[in-house]
Amino acid sequence: MAEYELYCFAQSGNAYRAALMLNLIGADWQPRWVDFFVKGETRSPEYRANVNEMGEVPVLAHGDRKLSQSGVILTYLAERSGKFRPADEDERLETLRWIIFDNQKINGFLGPYRFLRVFARPAGDPAVLNFLKLRVTSNLAIVDKRLSERPFLLGERPTIADISMVGYLYYPAEEFGFDIAADYPAIGAWLERIKALPGWKPPYELMPGHPLPPR
Repeated sequence: MAEYELYCFAQSGNAYRAALMLNLIGADWQPRWVDFFVKGETRSPEYRANVNEMGEVPVLAHGDRKLSQSGVILTYLAERSGKFRPADEDERLETLRWIIFDNQKINGFLGPYRFLRVFARPAGDPAVLNFLKLRVTSNLAIVDKRLSERPFLLGERPTIADISMVGYLYYPAEEFGFDIAADYPAIGAWLERIKALPGWKPPYELMPGHPLPPR
């Protein structure tokens, strides 16, 4: 039995952050597929009672612990492995700043935009999609400017701030209807630097549940 078990499904960018971190640190881990789309597993009383009361993925099972929220999981794994962790208090605060910005302003908008565009039945209201798209593009420009001045979010080396930020950015461009890496050159170059790290894999290779069955 693997040391870590990750409750996840392939379409979840939040889960991808945790899965990618596990792979990058060389952890002994295995995915545990959560049937979100057909059975609505995260909404079941059993899941909420035994896995995560918030009804979400990812959840990292390690011994008697079950940890939820990707920022918590990334922090836990960084501290245990000594990899991708902030070097000191200033870096710790800066890492937290970018993880919160990502969760609220980047993937916090990009995730719902992609879900409503690709997976929701019926698809999202065009006005809502347009609102989310405008917020996404404005906030991606902030990240692009930051990365035009340094190779990674904090400086010369990657941290969990970077691993958090890439949560949705390796999914196919056609799922978004625009090519993030092409439209934001500094982000595109940064994604290639992350991609070159040993252990990197794209989300649809790292987690189970792709492709979805016909619905």
